[in-house]
Amino acid sequence: MNTTTQTIGTTTLKIDGMSCGHCVQAVTKALSAVPGIKVKSVEVGSAVIETPDGGTTGKAVAALGEAGYPAKAVGDAAAAAHSMPAKSGGGCCGGAKAMTADGAPGAKTSGGCCG
Repeated sequence: MNTTTQTIGTTTLKIDGMSCGHCVQAVTKALSAVPGIKVKSVEVGSAVIETPDGGTTGKAVAALGEAGYPAKAVGDAAAAAHSMPAKSGGGCCGGAKAMTADGAPGAKTSGGCCG
């Protein structure tokens, strides 16, 4: 089976909610799962990807939103229109959680996995 993907462009994504190496790993995993995406680099707050088209960039942004990291393509108006807010409780470790009096997890208090 040939899974070669032709890349047309390099896109930089601005990613919110990242605060540590665990976030970098979670973002890398989420982007790598999108067909057609070649991950060039990921660091706290951004990623550089190669994509065959703008629709694939939108899918990358959507995948990051599902993983709890709101993102948008920098300088790519079509992909930026697809930016998604993070799901509540997102981030690689579910975000910082408050504890209720009985020790059960409470509401998310801030972004990222470490706080």
